[in-house]
Amino acid sequence: RCQRWVENCRRADLEDKTPDQLNKHYRLCAKHFETSMICRSSPYRTVLRDNAVPTIFDLTSHLNNPHSRHRKRIKELSEDEIRTLKQQKIEAFEREQATQDLNESNEQNTVSEEGGGEQEEEPVPLTVEERENKDYLKSLFEILILMGKQNIPLDGHNVDELPEGIFTSDNFQALLECRINAGDEVLRRRFEMTAVNLEYCSKTQQKQMLEICESCVREETLREVRDSHFFSLVTDEVVDIAGEEHLPVLVRFVDDSHNLREEFVGFLPYEADPEILAVKFHTTITEKWGLNMEYCRGQAYIVSSGFASKMKIVATRLLEKYPQAVYTLCSSCALNVWLAKSVPVVGVSVALGTMEEVCCLFHQSPQLLVELDNTISLLFQNNKEKSNQLKEICRSQWTVRHDTFEVLVDLIQALVLCLDAVGNDSSVRWSNFIAGRAFILSSALTDFDFIVTVVILKNILSFTRAFGKNLQGQTSDVFFAAGSLTAVLHSLNEVMENIEVYHEFWFEEATNLATKLDVQIKLPGKFRRAQQSSLDSEVTSENYYKEILSVPTVEHIIQELKDIFSEQHLKALKCLSLVPSVMGQLKFNTSEEHHADMYKNDLPNPDTLSAELHCWRIKWKHRGKDIELPSTIYEALHLPDIKFFPNVYALLKVLSILPVMKVENEKYEIGRKRLKAYLKNTLTQQRSSNLALLNINFDIKHDLDLMVDTYIKLY
Repeated sequence: RCQRWVENCRRADLEDKTPDQLNKHYRLCAKHFETSMICRSSPYRTVLRDNAVPTIFDLTSHLNNPHSRHRKRIKELSEDEIRTLKQQKIEAFEREQATQDLNESNEQNTVSEEGGGEQEEEPVPLTVEERENKDYLKSLFEILILMGKQNIPLDGHNVDELPEGIFTSDNFQALLECRINAGDEVLRRRFEMTAVNLEYCSKTQQKQMLEICESCVREETLREVRDSHFFSLVTDEVVDIAGEEHLPVLVRFVDDSHNLREEFVGFLPYEADPEILAVKFHTTITEKWGLNMEYCRGQAYIVSSGFASKMKIVATRLLEKYPQAVYTLCSSCALNVWLAKSVPVVGVSVALGTMEEVCCLFHQSPQLLVELDNTISLLFQNNKEKSNQLKEICRSQWTVRHDTFEVLVDLIQALVLCLDAVGNDSSVRWSNFIAGRAFILSSALTDFDFIVTVVILKNILSFTRAFGKNLQGQTSDVFFAAGSLTAVLHSLNEVMENIEVYHEFWFEEATNLATKLDVQIKLPGKFRRAQQSSLDSEVTSENYYKEILSVPTVEHIIQELKDIFSEQHLKALKCLSLVPSVMGQLKFNTSEEHHADMYKNDLPNPDTLSAELHCWRIKWKHRGKDIELPSTIYEALHLPDIKFFPNVYALLKVLSILPVMKVENEKYEIGRKRLKAYLKNTLTQQRSSNLALLNINFDIKHDLDLMVDTYIKLY
């Protein structure tokens, strides 16, 4: 089709261009197409029909304009040609000044009258100096991209590490020197007269070039997002980059191949003030990255303890401006873990931190895991099945499970005995680091405040465990989970009404566990110290933990569930009955049109929705016996005839990008995995938000010429 377009435009100079180059760099005005070729029913923009070919051209107007008969193209010139050209320019300068206005007027007339592709301005041939400067900049960009992809930090040795008077290159300069030694003539000529201990490229210039690299690589992903129209935003836990806190931002969208993808698009500097953070977040997404928030259909924030309330304010501010950007849970985070991290109780944050440190310590040392296995075998020698189950769990990231608190209560005795054995071992089996951490963490696990916090969280979150597990299950599980929320809230409200009774049972379980671990039952030290001067200090441990932990935690979880599963969110999840396997479980007696009202403006033909849904149900109800019902949105989007159901297709696309829906094909969820790998493998002080994007998106194509041209234009 590209070839037909070029032939009809009579553009011989474009015949050797590839379809990709033509699509990326050239545009045709709509006036060259018959009106029958243009479809204006789309609510987003004017679009061409699939078989559209340009046919309307005025190929005679240029005969009246002598200036448009021979359009020049940029080409590489020899040095002799450049000298001749410069001489001609000097001789013709005065004549050109006199006729400049006339030429500009004629050129404008040509552009407005003549069809056939995008008109190019009169090009200025590149001089030797300009061409060498471009080649030099291209070499610098190639080095920076290599450093980003291979995760090589810009800085080399610290000044503190070197003897006085000794100069050593940073990594960037070292790679430059390596490239010069390997025969890069452009770099050699540029730097052969430079002092040995002088920086080849200043820190300021490196920063400028890195920002351009980051922007160009990000734009490749954002261009796909814009083509897809609809997207969702997800932020991960706050991370430390060279001493500053940043929010990693990922974007979800369905690409041209109907695949749901979750891609990392950059870091956002974190602000302590949530209102300022909300403004900066919105400004970065819309102005700096150029995404239209009117097309945002979901937002989710995975946060570490202490940041939840601030990110909730960000979500609220975005919802006020964009009501369809539904605030949801993220599929990569278990509901119970997310709820625990959002509880505004200091003791809960401390307990979660301790759990992470314990899990991390055992994964750092395979020998320590073997020791834990032996301890579990001794404690559960009468229950081999339980013993093997716990051993397997210990080798996984058990702190992110739905039942993480149940696991910890089962494991805590084995963990304490194992850590005590390591801390008291006088042999040289354990390093000082392992022994020291074991002693500290054993003390933390045997603190009564920790024990009672974990036991109470285990019991409260047992009401949401099955619900949360279903949300990370199959599409049908998610659909039916949406209908069970009322029952979950009813159970939690019943707990709140009878909190005295429930807390009594929970506290008794905590004291029994403490007794088993030989831990003294007492109030927290900070509370006892604060009460020393008070006359009314007759507060029991049971009442203290009820008021400070049980009541606020239950109240908070009820409110969080109501906020995260808003009416809009539940209506969206009810639309999952569009998936044929869910439809089959409901005996094809579904009514998606009632729930799809919120997406009415996102549909190509909303007036025909009801009839189309009827056809969709009939198609699957009367399918052949050997045809299986697609069980996921991913399978439904890849059906060969899905394009015959444009409204269903549009609805499924919007539903799939909701953050609560899991990415079915793991290879399209690599953005988050690569982000985790980068953070794990890179020292905090060596992290760079620019290089991180290049490293995480190392397989995205990049245009060096575009980077060079952008740099020349800006700097």
